[in-house]
Parts: sequence; C-alpha cells; structure tokens
Amino acid sequence: MNSRPIAILIDGSFLLKRLPRLLPADQIDTPEKMARCVRKLCFTHVMRLRGGSGKLWQQHLYRAFFYDAIPFDGKAHHPIDNQSIDFAKSAVARQRHALFEQLRKERKLALRLGKVNRDHDWTLSPRLTKEALRTRDWLAPLHPLAALIEAQADPGQDLTLSLSVEQARQLQKACAFWQGLQVGDVALGLRQKGVDMRIAIDIASLTLKKQAGTIVLVAGDSDFVPAAKLARREGMEFILDPLWQSINDDLFEHIDALQSGLKPPNATPAS
Repeated sequence: MNSRPIAILIDGSFLLKRLPRLLPADQIDTPEKMARCVRKLCFTHVMRLRGGSGKLWQQHLYRAFFYDAIPFDGKAHHPIDNQSIDFAKSAVARQRHALFEQLRKERKLALRLGKVNRDHDWTLSPRLTKEALRTRDWLAPLHPLAALIEAQADPGQDLTLSLSVEQARQLQKACAFWQGLQVGDVALGLRQKGVDMRIAIDIASLTLKKQAGTIVLVAGDSDFVPAAKLARREGMEFILDPLWQSINDDLFEHIDALQSGLKPPNATPAS
C-alpha cells in the first residue's frame, strides 16, 4: 500500500454542477453544507485508499485543493428586458463568495482561484440557435419589400405585399419566436481563465517535488491528460473521480483507477 500522502484536486465548477444530481437540495442549500460535502468527498477517498478508523484520516491527506474562478464583477445591459445588470451583486456571485469564505476555514484545504472574464457579447442559448436560423427562411416573403420601397416615389404612400397563406403563417412563426424570447434565453459570454492552468501546475509540482504519492482528481473532462501522463511517468498514483459522469474509454489508459467520493445519483440513503 502506498504510504505517502494523498493530494485531492477538485475542479470546483464541475463539482458544483454535479452536486444537484447527486444530493438532495436540502443537503447543499448553504455554504456550510456545501463545504461539508467537500469534506465528505475527501474523507471517502482517503478512507478507501488508506483505511483505518477514520478519526485521523487527515493525517493521510497532504492537502485538498479547490479550483474555481472569482465571479465576474462587471456590469452589462440585458438585450431582452433592457435592464442593467450588476454581476457583482447577483445571487450567484454572493453564494460563490460565501462558499469561498467557508472553504477557507477548512483544515488542509487550499483555494486556487482564477477569474471570469467577459470573452464576448450576449449570445442566444444553443437550444434556440437552430430555430433562430430557421427564421431566415420564414422571413423570405419580406424580401420583395426592398424592391417596393426602392421603387416607391411617394414616401407617404402605403405599400401592398401579396402573401400566400403559407407565407403568412411563416411570418407569424418568425414573429412569435422573436417576441417569445425570455430573459434566460440569452447569456453574456463569460469564460473562466487560469483554472485549468492551476490544476496542471499543481499536478506537476506535487509530482516533481514528491509531496504526495497519490493524486485524486475530481474533474469531468480530458484536459488533465498531459499532466496525468507526467505524474504517472514519475511514479505517482493517479485516480480520477468524475462524480459518476461517464468518460471516454481512451482516458482509462492515462489513469490508475476510477472511483467516486460520493454516492451514485440513484443511491438509496441509508436508513
């Protein structure tokens, strides 16, 4: 059995997205409860790897690292409801800062915080993009208006456009689509910066300085593969916890084990 300490690296954004699928809402509705879930996750991994009574489990833990990004604190004007938004005062920002403060109080847990930048302007939800593009065809009956307007000598004279019943229905559909857009159907182009880089640097540092013997990475994508290769070449045991999310088969060759520190989504609570 590997007797060197365990380092647990948690992609915080991924964890927070997965928790509502794994735990009841009343177990994750406060920063204190969220921090308790993080502690439980770490405890479970350490106990599976080292065993024992559990009372001194943190002696086997080198450190847990929680990676996330400081919420965007800028302002923007929403294109649907025409309201100004101060992201620094949003519920999401307040909740995330409260969670950070709670995690700072945890023993042997370090925060690694990147930031969120405004990468591009407002964009339509991906689920609506295909339908939005279809409105180009629905609006095609209006194309002759350009010629009518150009040929109209008297600006005050009314224009007449002949439409078939089907063309009228298409125009009605296009109008209904754009008028039916809701506030949540568009999102500002925000992107995390520096989080993946911090994870990769810490994996390399833990490995090359031999500060731990096992790394448990809680993440759901394949961005970790280059760092995992380095760690395993240097003799590090590398375990992936995707929180019961499926991973590509080819990722198994880059890890030593796959396990989760939380129960599966449909697990029945112990009585």
